[in-house]
Amino acid sequence: MEKVEFLGLKNCLRIANDTIDLVATTAIGPNVVRFGFVGDRNEFFGEPPRFYGGHAMRHAPEAQERKFPALDPVAVTEHDTFVRLTQPTEKPTGIQKEMDIPKTIKDNHISIVNRLYNRGLWPVELAPWAYTLMLPGGKGIIPLPPFVQQNGPGSSLLPTTVMSIWCYCDLTDSRLILGKKYVMVKQDSQAPGSYKIGMLVPDGWTAYYNDGHLFVVTYDYKKGRTYPDYNNTVQFWTGRGFELETLAPFSKLQPGESAEHTENWFLFKDVPEPKNDTDLDRYVLPLVQQAKKTV
Repeated sequence: MEKVEFLGLKNCLRIANDTIDLVATTAIGPNVVRFGFVGDRNEFFGEPPRFYGGHAMRHAPEAQERKFPALDPVAVTEHDTFVRLTQPTEKPTGIQKEMDIPKTIKDNHISIVNRLYNRGLWPVELAPWAYTLMLPGGKGIIPLPPFVQQNGPGSSLLPTTVMSIWCYCDLTDSRLILGKKYVMVKQDSQAPGSYKIGMLVPDGWTAYYNDGHLFVVTYDYKKGRTYPDYNNTVQFWTGRGFELETLAPFSKLQPGESAEHTENWFLFKDVPEPKNDTDLDRYVLPLVQQAKKTV
């Protein structure tokens, strides 16, 4: 771990091995503003100083009153195996954001812990909501539950997942690619307007493909708990950019209590572009399975 200047911000923390590196801010945040292969492009995106992008967190359900830019310095606390970045308490909400980043990276994998505290005077119901602005030009990937013929072996009379659709979304939009096994959403800077979908993904992973690189995120799905936005664990938003979002279930926090959400990040290179279910099974699924065995 070393201190560097990045995107014009001083005292950023760079953590690296021979394969990948990341940069987290301390002058603002908590944010991870770079993640990528050493000496290669940044897989994350931002437009400083208007916004620094990368990985950060919010608290759901989404409301304008809950959204505050992370523009204040964070407190940095070093522990034996990780660094803790703690934001000042948001005065209007009484919520405090905190992020734990390991001091070392193993191969192509690192885990990020996103945590929210209730520093107010009364209970608050919320869900940790991690979001990452990805480099434009790629496509997000969501797995669907196994397809089973009606009345066939393993079939059920009950639904197996949900898809949430926002008011500005059109199911005929060319950015949305619906398959039998997967859903993909393309980032297209030429497409008019924004697009967002969310889904319940009990399998606990999502991914973003961009020009030969595959960014995989895994998380723990807590069966039986209630998630935001009609039970979404994964959400994609795209317009000029692309946000990959994962969500934790709702928790009712008493004053002083916290809720956390861990994302496991993996980065792979030399991956052929997936264009359909067959490609995803061939090129992406084996890497996801490899990643999940690592956690």
